[in-house]
Amino acid sequence: MYLTMVERFLHGLELASDRPAIRIGSEVITYRQVHETASSWAGSLMAAGAPRVVGVLAGKSVESYVGLLAVLYTGATVVPLQPNFPAALTRRMIQMAGVETLIADADGLAVLPEIASQETVVRVLETRDVAGRFPTIPVTADPKFTAPVQVTATDRAYILFTSGSTGIPKGVPVTHGGFAHYFEQLHQRCDFVPEDVFAQTYDLNFDPGIHDVFAAWGAGAMMQVVPPSAYRDLPTFLADHEVTVWHSTPSGIWMTREMGGLQKGALPGLRWSFFGGEALRCQDVADWLAAAPASKLENLYGPTEVSIGICWHRWSGEESEKLGVNGTVPIGKVHEGHDFRLVTDKGEQSDEEGELCITGPQLSPGYLDPADDEGRFVEFDGRRWYRTGDRVHANPDGTLAFIGRVDAQVKVHGWRVELAEVDHVMRGCSGVRDAVTVARPAAHGTELIVFYTGAEVPESTLANRVRAVLPASTLPRRYVHLEAFPLNSNRKTDRLALRRMAQELPGGQTGSRPRER
Repeated sequence: MYLTMVERFLHGLELASDRPAIRIGSEVITYRQVHETASSWAGSLMAAGAPRVVGVLAGKSVESYVGLLAVLYTGATVVPLQPNFPAALTRRMIQMAGVETLIADADGLAVLPEIASQETVVRVLETRDVAGRFPTIPVTADPKFTAPVQVTATDRAYILFTSGSTGIPKGVPVTHGGFAHYFEQLHQRCDFVPEDVFAQTYDLNFDPGIHDVFAAWGAGAMMQVVPPSAYRDLPTFLADHEVTVWHSTPSGIWMTREMGGLQKGALPGLRWSFFGGEALRCQDVADWLAAAPASKLENLYGPTEVSIGICWHRWSGEESEKLGVNGTVPIGKVHEGHDFRLVTDKGEQSDEEGELCITGPQLSPGYLDPADDEGRFVEFDGRRWYRTGDRVHANPDGTLAFIGRVDAQVKVHGWRVELAEVDHVMRGCSGVRDAVTVARPAAHGTELIVFYTGAEVPESTLANRVRAVLPASTLPRRYVHLEAFPLNSNRKTDRLALRRMAQELPGGQTGSRPRER
């Protein structure tokens, strides 16, 4: 029987009731304290009328972690919201999700007046003084809360919003059953213990952040919030806080490297390292494991629509390199109980390469707006599938390798060009650390712009390297050196920002889009 998220926390509470559950700066909260506070808040919410959807407008604070658990205790759906998001965007999310009640920290309360409007009326749980600014729900001394509300596998646990990298964010309901299946897969292969300390690098509106919370709490382990300043000297931060489990996007590797934190043996305390959110390079893994030689390392893959992650690959050196594509680590095999199929651009099923489609118990029931389902949630063979938009290659053993986004294959003067392949070749140039190729429309059609980091290299040197894989008529128009790639709110490379930068370079045609595929 798979455990729900609440049951995972209660298991951790049983293992480590007086051990730390969360550490934020110098503040430490034990499992018992988290449970007692969450119970008080849950009871207060229920006394004010059984909530259906509750937003948690908070950063990495006590209100965010305890608030998530309190909402789950009530059996309601929780919607994590970020105070640093644009007010109009947060207001739209609140309206789409049907949020009527909020739990907010100081940062959330500070921005709430800008978010609230006549169309967005919410009550705020009075976990701190709100000075009469909003309708409130008092936290009562005796809320008569006896036990968490029982839920079913099909009940909504969370509503998460996609990052918006392909347009307006979509609301994704995730069920208790989907999360339970994911965490059971994780539990079967990872030996987390109460003595572990999990680094919390992600914000809680991003599903890998949910992974960290309930992976730690299910083991009775502690979460350690990692502030951005920690990257200035990550080895010292991790050693001082006895961190044993790391999880971040691959950008965490290059940020640490830039600060000189990946010296040989610099991260000796790590037992586990997880990376996800974007393609993971084999060279980055080699650099990380040189610094963390005692760590097992996994590459995690999965869109929000399939409950945090649907594939995983444990790094195994040369064998992993052979199974990858364009110098990246494989995304691995799909979780037990799921099926996948690869679909070509002609709509035909392939055994080797195509767009990855997934079906199984972790699949979301669909977007909040059913109109968004079209073309993403589809019917095959009487079953419902999710089209990921990712092109993958299937190895004979079933291990999948990420090639690139379906919309990252463009035609330049009639030639079909894989942008990821150009990135891979660029990374092989002496001095180049990383590269991202984007397409932009120009007077003569579509052309390529390459952005790269590392040392500044003469354009002629870079062009000669790319000629090895591309016809002369498709060579990139420009090679633009950057000190670092822009990152979006989820610490992924912000490709939309790079496309905008490409449009603004001389010769671009603002407002147009290149022809894809």
